[in-house]
Amino acid sequence: MFIDVHVHPAFYEPINDDPMRENMRHEVLDIHLNGIAKLEHVRNQMRLAGLDKLCLLPQDYLTEEGEVPVTNEEIKKLVDLMPDQFIGFASVDPHDPEAAEKLDRAFGSLGLSGLNLHPGRQRFYPMDECVQPLYDICETYNKPVMFHAGMSWEPHTLAKYGRPIEFEELAETRPGLRFCLGHFAWPWLEEAAMLMVKHKNVYADTAVLYFDCAREFYSRLFTRELEVTWIDRSLRHQVMFGSDNPRFEQIRMAHALEDLGLRGSTVELIKGTNALEFLNGLE
Repeated sequence: MFIDVHVHPAFYEPINDDPMRENMRHEVLDIHLNGIAKLEHVRNQMRLAGLDKLCLLPQDYLTEEGEVPVTNEEIKKLVDLMPDQFIGFASVDPHDPEAAEKLDRAFGSLGLSGLNLHPGRQRFYPMDECVQPLYDICETYNKPVMFHAGMSWEPHTLAKYGRPIEFEELAETRPGLRFCLGHFAWPWLEEAAMLMVKHKNVYADTAVLYFDCAREFYSRLFTRELEVTWIDRSLRHQVMFGSDNPRFEQIRMAHALEDLGLRGSTVELIKGTNALEFLNGLE
């Protein structure tokens, strides 16, 4: 099983029948060069990368932008079209007075599988009071949280909200809440590793920025900035494959993972086993 835990479906064809919403997404997300992806194209990209499932992440920026670029209902629509391939997450704005109600509906009625939050764009720290009710709901439903951590490529974001050290108290005070530091919290990889080695409820994904070549950048991050043995021995159960598609190329990142020199058993954990435990919890 090969799962990409970090995919943004903002430009998938079934949710882009309104040109005004499509244009809004280009502006709010600052993604301009891609076209609209038919589901046939998505399936083909998955095949070429060897992927079996994608975790689709919506984005709710209601307070800061006055927009919800991808809604929970749109994610549900996509999941219903490809239920064997798509795993849908929810998103709510922690500053929205109706956030808890919306999240409860996303889990209870829509059947979505986790919560996606972007501290740098939604302007909150992980231990702020406004987000605590959302964690309560996630724990009640046994759902994980995906955080955008570290640098963001989206406009009007501040990395300070997503620095790994800001998540330490959350990991300490809510050991039953599984959460992922998206993008391995780049450029703070060592801080992320520090949290992960101490707190087994903290995960990270590989959807990190690369400059010119995914293979070279992965090699630098995961064999030099972090010793390859750190992942292969100590963090192997907490790292998941993620691409941040469509901003980055799934196929290149999947191939780069294979070339890191990790043990085959570690690669299999990163490809899917860890994601299944992140999504469902340990039995």
